[in-house]
Amino acid sequence: MRSLRFMLSLVLMSSCATAFAQSDSQKPFATLKSLAGSWEGSVTTVPQQPEMGKSIQVSLRVTSMGNALMHEMRQAERPDDPITMLYMEGDRLVLTHYCDAGNRPRMVGKLSPDGKTVEFEFLDVAGSTEYGHMHHAAFTVIDADHHTEDWTFMMQGDKPVHAHFELRRTK
Repeated sequence: MRSLRFMLSLVLMSSCATAFAQSDSQKPFATLKSLAGSWEGSVTTVPQQPEMGKSIQVSLRVTSMGNALMHEMRQAERPDDPITMLYMEGDRLVLTHYCDAGNRPRMVGKLSPDGKTVEFEFLDVAGSTEYGHMHHAAFTVIDADHHTEDWTFMMQGDKPVHAHFELRRTK
């Protein structure tokens, strides 16, 4: 009887720990979902990229019954919009960027200790990297109506191009 109570206690503690870990892994996703809406702002690049305009529009939409966040970037100077999907894959937050370079890099996200930045580290890429690939991303929540995004694109020869977006909510 005593061993049965011990096993039951152990199972309950294990269940509680698993539930806590799962809710902890959901925090960065919840932070990003709070950005759902329409945004506009400015972009700067280092080194400077003349083909990147100075203004940008971003749309973030929660979809798939709350299981995915779609990020769409628009610039007047560009003919199409890169799409990024963010979703939970088991206990990790994954970003898949459908890049205009013709590939699909994946990155894994983690929430900063202050809870304001979700930073994504490169995991892998599907498709050719002949024209480069997206390698890093970070989303920082400033307040309910302002956030920044930092994206790093790796050109051929592992030469990084950093893009910084200062965004304000329009809807």
